[in-house]
Amino acid sequence: MNTIQIKQPVQPWYREPWPWLLMSGPAAVIVAGLITTTMAFRSSDGLVADDYYKQGLMINKDLARDQHATTRGLSATGSYVAGEGAAGIGRLRIVLKGESAAPASLSLRLVHPTRAGQDRKLVLNQVQPGIYEGRLEVAVGNTTAGGRWLVTLEQGDWRLTGQWLPGRPMQLTSVSS
Repeated sequence: MNTIQIKQPVQPWYREPWPWLLMSGPAAVIVAGLITTTMAFRSSDGLVADDYYKQGLMINKDLARDQHATTRGLSATGSYVAGEGAAGIGRLRIVLKGESAAPASLSLRLVHPTRAGQDRKLVLNQVQPGIYEGRLEVAVGNTTAGGRWLVTLEQGDWRLTGQWLPGRPMQLTSVSS
């Protein structure tokens, strides 16, 4: 018996689903790699310090400053008062407690834990004995800005540190207390 074989027309490879299915995995990996590489080069890694060795050597000096604050019994509380109008600038008020000659001004650093570009340094001027105020952008003090800030209040040979969540009171103490 003769069997008749009917040949189906052969389609070109690019019309078949299997090659495309097999190529989609490696193609997705290549696209994801390009996106990741672009993100890595466009953003800075604020968590890595260029001078980490020098910063490590400064720890003993900072510990001495903390000890001076403890010896003087220093502590501070702070609050943010939103400004009026569209200027977007409010006031940060710090109340310094403890025995110390009241300096005319204090230096305050607000450090964002992961984004160095958002760090702020303020000069707080004395408005009353033990009370200091400085101007602060609403983007930092706004409760909707979110985030936690590391705070350092310093003057001369002492410093106080703490954390601040905008919308809540700020508590600053020495590390050694």
